[in-house]
Amino acid sequence: MLLQAPVGLPKSAHVIVLGNEKGGSGKSTTAMHVCVALLKAGQRVATIDLDSRQKSFTHYIENRQAWAKRAGIELEIPTYYSVARSEGAKVDENEAAEFSRFAEAITAVEHTHDFVVIDTPASDSYLMRLAHSMADTLVTPMNDSFVDFDVLGSVDPKTFEVTGVSHYADMVRVARRQRRAVDGGHTDWIVVRNRLAQVASRNKRLVGDSLNSLALRLGFRLIDGYAERVVYREFFPRGLTALDNLDEATLGSRPNMSHITARQEVRALLDALRLPIDERGKRRAAARNEWLASADKPLDVHDMLGDVEIRAAE
Repeated sequence: MLLQAPVGLPKSAHVIVLGNEKGGSGKSTTAMHVCVALLKAGQRVATIDLDSRQKSFTHYIENRQAWAKRAGIELEIPTYYSVARSEGAKVDENEAAEFSRFAEAITAVEHTHDFVVIDTPASDSYLMRLAHSMADTLVTPMNDSFVDFDVLGSVDPKTFEVTGVSHYADMVRVARRQRRAVDGGHTDWIVVRNRLAQVASRNKRLVGDSLNSLALRLGFRLIDGYAERVVYREFFPRGLTALDNLDEATLGSRPNMSHITARQEVRALLDALRLPIDERGKRRAAARNEWLASADKPLDVHDMLGDVEIRAAE
């Protein structure tokens, strides 16, 4: 089956796609942090997990639900879907069934949510390509090494100059071109450097130089992501993020400096993504935060009682 035209979404639903053909790059971790950040900003967020084998994104959200219930705390939960991959003998029938399930998920959220966050599998597939052709914002996390650089391009082993682009980069280029042809839309492609070394090194500089050169050729933005921190792995079983309350009730243990540093990294990454957050959502979030802050405080009744006493004396 030929690649279908992107499913139409109203302008109010901004599609964020996490994509990379190499596993272990931090797609699901990044997707979850983006999702929670948007929810905390008052945005209506839906998620779609296309990685039907691993389901890391879905499990992350389910872990968050379970931990909120067990710890007796309130955590933001998105509307979420997992699209199963077809395993039939005929490719065209598989693709038709996958497209139908994906379209059903999109249709269910397109008129009621501000953002749709889609996590894709670490392999080339029909659904993976379809999602990339729909992206308003495409985020490609990669570990900061030439092993992961290979998913985007190749370099000369002596000079480290870029000598070509990879299969995945070519696929993204085609998907962006198709998007422009269908609806004139622009896909903002962002490559995120994860597991950054915390000290300067020759490898870090060489990878950075090669990525900057490739960015000029392919038209993506390059930003820094997460350093190698244990706290990111510890977040997953409880469905937590660096943006949640850093207290013992939420974390289940005492916070430390790594939690604070991780939060700073995540906030810097989210600022660099430049997502179009709706102002009405910000006001909703501000009102909600104000209500939560005052929910446990006693009512200030001194002025009311004073007025009653004055009227009684009169």
